[in-house]
Amino acid sequence: MKLGSNTTRLIIGCLIGLIFLYLAGRKVDFSLMWEAFTKVDYWLVVLAVPVIFFSHFLRALRWRYLMDPIKSVDVASLFSALMIGYMANILMPAHLGELLRAYVLGKKREVSASSTFATIVVERIVDVFALLLLMVFAILLYPFPEWINKAGYAMLVGTVALFVFLILLKKYFTCFERFLNLFLRPLPKGLQERLVRGIERFVLGLVPLRSAWDYPVVAVLSVMIWACYGFIIYLVLHAFDFVSVYHLPWWTSLIVLVVTTIGIVVPSSPGYVGTYHWLCQIALAMFGVPAGPALSLAILTHGVNFLPVLIVGLILAYYEGVEIFRVQEKSESGKG
Repeated sequence: MKLGSNTTRLIIGCLIGLIFLYLAGRKVDFSLMWEAFTKVDYWLVVLAVPVIFFSHFLRALRWRYLMDPIKSVDVASLFSALMIGYMANILMPAHLGELLRAYVLGKKREVSASSTFATIVVERIVDVFALLLLMVFAILLYPFPEWINKAGYAMLVGTVALFVFLILLKKYFTCFERFLNLFLRPLPKGLQERLVRGIERFVLGLVPLRSAWDYPVVAVLSVMIWACYGFIIYLVLHAFDFVSVYHLPWWTSLIVLVVTTIGIVVPSSPGYVGTYHWLCQIALAMFGVPAGPALSLAILTHGVNFLPVLIVGLILAYYEGVEIFRVQEKSESGKG
């Protein structure tokens, strides 16, 4: 991948972030925003940090079950690749860190990066289905605005379509490969072979879990992961004392989680800056929280979710000898 293409993506991502930061800040009373920061119980915020890393450990553990049919990989290696990929998502737009995560694990543990990326795609499908189930539950507690319901329907349709496509791709890959060869024929032979080989390895990664018991285990781990995410928001709401000040019900954290995750599912700005803050503000406005205090909570929640991951990811990248942007270019070139 040429640098120019990555630069273009970065510029577009940053512009998206700036637009949503403007939307989040245009009606803010900054004195109320500052006042909210001065009343924070930062010990509760610090308590959220181990919860964040526990959720990522659970993700690495769940990823092991998705990887097992391809190759058995230790949880420590998966956690390291996960943190490096998440760190790259903070620095780069459009979820490009997922490509880096696949490349790093493939390079360090001698497994095809394309097959590894297939497990990441499956992981994301599981996450979207979990989010949609949360939305169904949340709708029973609180009526969402129509645009959020439409976003949920769009995610459902897109995820089901992707899931069906992957099943058909796996089942009828021979037919697909013939069509692919015709489509790629105008390309140089070397590039054509690399692309076909990469897609073949991707399809090899689309495999059932090794045991029937692994399916409920993956489901339970998914519930635990999302429960951690909700608990983090719950802690920050209490850190700001919004629960008592604005008389928030216990399920406020669930609503905020669902609404803000919509911005994370859709590729946007590096680190979801702007989109996360605006959506968090929108969610809290449903419960009567003013724009200024809501933006304060969004800034702190975003920071506590991403800053520790950025630091740990950079440390692990240095330990693993990963040159982030160079590896990301290689991972996109189809090697591995």
